Amino acid sequence: MTARSARSVRAGDSAGLAEDADDLDVEEALALVREDNGMGHPGSHRPPAPPPQGSGPAAAGPDVRHKATPWPEARAIAARAARVVTRTAHRAPVSVRLEDALGLTLAAPLDALTDLPSFDTSAMDGWAVAGPGPWAVRDEGVLAGHAEPAPLTDGEAIRIATGARVPPDTTAILRSEHGQTDEKGRLHATREVVHGQDIRPRGQECRSGDQLLPPGTLATPAVLGLAAAAGYDTVTAVPRPRVEVLVLGDELLTEGTPRDGLIRDALGPMLPPWLRALGAEVTAVRRLGDSAQALHKAVTGSKADVIVTTGGTAAGPVDHVHPILRRIGAELLVDGVKVRPGHPMLLARTKENQHLVGLPGNPLAAVSGLLTLAEPLLRTLAARPAPEPYTLPLRDGAHGHPYDTRLVPVVLRGDSAIPLHYNGPAMLRGIAAADALAVVPPGGARPGQEAELLDLPWASAGIGVCFT
Repeated sequence: MTARSARSVRAGDSAGLAEDADDLDVEEALALVREDNGMGHPGSHRPPAPPPQGSGPAAAGPDVRHKATPWPEARAIAARAARVVTRTAHRAPVSVRLEDALGLTLAAPLDALTDLPSFDTSAMDGWAVAGPGPWAVRDEGVLAGHAEPAPLTDGEAIRIATGARVPPDTTAILRSEHGQTDEKGRLHATREVVHGQDIRPRGQECRSGDQLLPPGTLATPAVLGLAAAAGYDTVTAVPRPRVEVLVLGDELLTEGTPRDGLIRDALGPMLPPWLRALGAEVTAVRRLGDSAQALHKAVTGSKADVIVTTGGTAAGPVDHVHPILRRIGAELLVDGVKVRPGHPMLLARTKENQHLVGLPGNPLAAVSGLLTLAEPLLRTLAARPAPEPYTLPLRDGAHGHPYDTRLVPVVLRGDSAIPLHYNGPAMLRGIAAADALAVVPPGGARPGQEAELLDLPWASAGIGVCFT
C-alpha cells in the first residue's frame, strides 16, 4: 500500500480527544484479552456466555476463537458473497432519472447522443466578425437560444453573447474588451484577430456516438452534468442494494434521556444514513425488542437484498440471531471476526440473493461491523469501485489487542494520523470526531508506524455522502 497526502481536518479541535494517555499496565492488557468487545446489546447487564469446557488461562489465547475469521479475510468473504449474487441472481440494471442517479454505477456505456457542441457557438461575449477590420456593426445582436442568424459578409460584425450560435461565414469572435467603435460606429480591434478565435466549433468535445464514459463509472455530479449535456434524461445503472435494518433490544429508548436501566438507541438513527452513504437504499427500520418470534418473522418475510441486525449476535439468553439463522437453514459465511471492537459480528446467506449482516449492539462495535462486512458487501452489490488503500504514520502509538486487529478512530493532521480517545466498544465520542479508522495490527503500533486507514464517507468528501 502507498501513502497519500492526508486531507485537512474539518474545523474544531477534535485532536483534544487525543491527549497522551498513560500506558496500559499488565492487568489492563490482560483485560483487553478477556474483554468481550461489543457482544450483546449496548449497556445490557446480561451475563456473558460460559467459557468453553476446559478453558482457563489459556482461554485468552487464539485457539478459543478458532471459528473467528481474520479481519482481512472477513472483508474479502463479504465482497465475494456479493459477487456470487451478481453472477447468479441477475440483478437487472435499471433506468434512473438523472436527479436520482447520484452515487449509482453506470451499467451501460454513456454514448454521446449528439455532437458537443451541437453547433458552432461563441465562447465569449463580444462581436462575431467576418474578414479584416474595421467592421460595420449590424443593429441587431445574437443571443443564446435564438435561431441561427443570417450569414456575415466581409467587413461586417454583429454583437453576440456567450453560447449563441455563430453566424455562417464568421471569421472570429472579438471579445468585448478587445474592441471599440469610432465616431462613425465602425468596430476596431485593439488586439490581433486570429482566425477561429473564441469559437467553439461543432463537435469539439465529441461526435454523436462517441463513448463518453464506460460501464462501471460512478455517477458523480460531473457525470450527471455530462449526461445531461449529451442529451440524456435517464441513465442505465446498477440498482442500489435494498437494506432493511432490524434493531434488537428491550432496553432501548427512542427518545429522552436514559432512565430506569434503559438506554437510548444510538444505532437506529446512525445506521440508515451510514448505509445510504455506503450506497444502499434503506427500505425500513424496525425495532423488534428481544422477541425471537418477531425476529424470525422479520427475517423470513424480508424482501431486502441485505438485512442488518443490531445486537443479539452473542450467546446470551436473549441473543436470538444465531438460533434464528439455524432455524431457517441459513449459511454462516462469517461467524465472528478477529477484530476489536466488534468481534461477534457475522455474515450469513439467508437466500440465494439475500444476506444478513449481524452487527454487535455496542455502537462502535457496530461501526466496526459496518466497515468490515457491510461496506464490502454493499459496495460490490452496487458495483462501486473499491477505495484506494493508503497508509499514514501514526503520530502517537496505538495499543493493540494481543491476537486481533483493532480499529481505532483517528483524525488526520498534515501527513499523520492521531489516535483518539473514547474508543471503547460502547463509545461514539471518538468516532464522531474522527476522519478515519486506523487498522492497528495485533500487538499494537508504535509512534511513527504506518497504519492502513479506512476513510469515513463524509470525511473523505466522496460520492458516498448521500444522507437523504
